[in-house]
Amino acid sequence: MLKNYHLRNYNFKLLILVLIAGVFGTLMINSADSSYLKKQVLGFTICIIGLIVLSLIDYKFISKFHLLLYALNLLLLTAVPLFGSSANGAKRWLGSENLIKIQPSEFSKIILIICAARYLEDHKDSINTFKTLVVYAIFCAIPLILIVQQPDLSTTVDIFIILFTMLFVAGLSYKIIGIAILCLVPLAGSFIWYIKRPNPLFFQEYQVTRILAFLYPEDYTSTTQYQQDNSVMAIGSGQLFGKGLNSSTLATVKDANLISEQQTDFIFSVVGEELGFIGSILIVVILGLIVVQCIRTARKANDDKGMYIATGVAVLIGFQTFINIGVATSLLPNTGIPLPFISYGLSSLVSSCAAIGLVMNVSLQRRKY
Repeated sequence: MLKNYHLRNYNFKLLILVLIAGVFGTLMINSADSSYLKKQVLGFTICIIGLIVLSLIDYKFISKFHLLLYALNLLLLTAVPLFGSSANGAKRWLGSENLIKIQPSEFSKIILIICAARYLEDHKDSINTFKTLVVYAIFCAIPLILIVQQPDLSTTVDIFIILFTMLFVAGLSYKIIGIAILCLVPLAGSFIWYIKRPNPLFFQEYQVTRILAFLYPEDYTSTTQYQQDNSVMAIGSGQLFGKGLNSSTLATVKDANLISEQQTDFIFSVVGEELGFIGSILIVVILGLIVVQCIRTARKANDDKGMYIATGVAVLIGFQTFINIGVATSLLPNTGIPLPFISYGLSSLVSSCAAIGLVMNVSLQRRKY
């Protein structure tokens, strides 16, 4: 449903930042593996068109279909274990490479942001009651359980952080947060003890190995930690200005095949190696400015729903950036999560662009001062 908007209210800053990030990402993906270039260019072009169209559709109108979107999300997630395709020990995708291949868990991010925003607005006066919190927890838990079973622990944690932050912004009591923290502190110690036990429930073997490799890297230097060590070496080898875009010298980690799937989860190692510290900082600044624009939009939103949506998207972009770069620099355990607008992955690109489209519509209807 299109409304009578004014061009002067359009958030061109945010659109330009996304375009710059997308162009950077396309260049990095081409450098990592040129065979993905055509798909990325086509996908990014279509996503930008979709972003602009979505930015002109009233987010309040879209949120009216939250139950339908939630049901569609569950349907797609349920279809993954039944009809999905596997790769690297995980079944997360629907479709095939020859036609179209999607990752429903990526779409869950934006769908659940919309649904959570609608729920939190409808229950803003009872946000700290037992009933409201339990219903919200169940609402969040159902799709998260389906995602973690794929298995996709990183996306599960990502969505959990997004939904929890939205709940916090909606007015979650500090008393409840304090109780939760007091419960989590001893659980964290118990978690470390638990994953050291043989065959821990709810965790795949590779997940346990990655966590242990982070805690005891010296014991996994030739196996699990190998990937992250090479990523750090690649980033460090770029020094201040990098080796140059599409560098093909024998000194490059990329051409020595020391990092697998460098165009996705470890795309930041390509940035560090070829563009150096300057290029790496530039990427961080661009993504940081996108987050800032989302936060500014949330503060100026003309209703709570718009504020929650913009907040959720800010956390989506910010948290994924933090995790991806943290993994590439070995500051966090190895886990597969894309760098927004930079990593290859059309499902992630669609989700991120759709999220920004919604934020831009919220911005278009912001409060006037």
